[in-house]
Amino acid sequence: MASGLLVAGCTEPPVEVAISEPDPDLVFVRGYRNPSDECQLVGESAFTVEFLDDASDLVACPTGSSAMETLMVETGAQMVTQTNSFTFFSLAYR
Repeated sequence: MASGLLVAGCTEPPVEVAISEPDPDLVFVRGYRNPSDECQLVGESAFTVEFLDDASDLVACPTGSSAMETLMVETGAQMVTQTNSFTFFSLAYR
C-alpha cells in the first residue's frame, strides 16, 4: 500500500514555484522569431551579462505565455533563469 502511494505521488504535476527575483532593467533588441513575437532577443545589461555568450542568443519570454510554450516546443530551449515576469532561454546557433 505504501508503495502505491509513492507511485501515485509521482504522477501528479509539479508544483509551480513562485520566483521572487525582481524584474531587472533589460535591453530588448527585437522579437525573436518575428517582429511581433512576445519572446524577445535580449541584449547586454548588468543582469544578462552572465548568461550571454558568442554561440547563442539570450531570449526572454513572458513567463507562462503561449509564446514561451511554442518557443520551447519549436526549439527545445531550456530555461537558464527566471524573474517575476520573464523566463530566459539560451538558444545555441552554432
